[in-house]
Amino acid sequence: MNRRTMPVTAALAATAALLLTGCGGGDDGDSKDDKIAGADQGAEKPKKSAEPSGAPAGDKPDGVDVSLPKDMNLVFDWDKPGDKNEAAAMADAANFFRAIYRGVDKRTAKDAAVPAYATGDGLHYAETQIKEWIDGGWTATGTLRHYEATTRSTTNGNAVEVAFCADSSKFYGKEIKTGKVLKTKNSIKDFDYYKIAMVKVPTGKDLWQASKVFVETKAAKCQ
Repeated sequence: MNRRTMPVTAALAATAALLLTGCGGGDDGDSKDDKIAGADQGAEKPKKSAEPSGAPAGDKPDGVDVSLPKDMNLVFDWDKPGDKNEAAAMADAANFFRAIYRGVDKRTAKDAAVPAYATGDGLHYAETQIKEWIDGGWTATGTLRHYEATTRSTTNGNAVEVAFCADSSKFYGKEIKTGKVLKTKNSIKDFDYYKIAMVKVPTGKDLWQASKVFVETKAAKCQ
């Protein structure tokens, strides 16, 4: 796919082409009885990070730091679901994305936030994204907006699919060595539609992990 890393600018498309291949597109059914792909992947208890930061997930029982630099702005413009589990899963889907970009900023996929909010295929996805940014010599800057979110749960409530649009038209790659911001002309490549399978960590704590990631790139429905 000729698109940006998770996403980054079209200038990085040749290298980023590998990233979302195989992520596929999810089923669009809304029934709670529909199987949520990735729901059968078990969650894992995260390792505690050093100290909470006061960032959006700073009050989590595990104390995981998902803070980002001021010029890396992830916006989650969506309404909180009425269902408690779906609300918690949605919040940690946002933390999953924060964890990835924290890894990009810290130049490591080993940051405690990554395994805290991801497991199975979701963890592999996060590590692949971070690695490509690092190997390319890039970080990110600007605003990445997530919106029009929906949720649906499995019958037992232990897995939730969080689906949403992402607009990266104001979010860019930046060369680490030169500080050059890699801007490109806005296009449909800036719009993606995600489905994240979130599974509940079986520790009695209100923590959810991304177990699978589906991405529809060039998503016209998100424009």
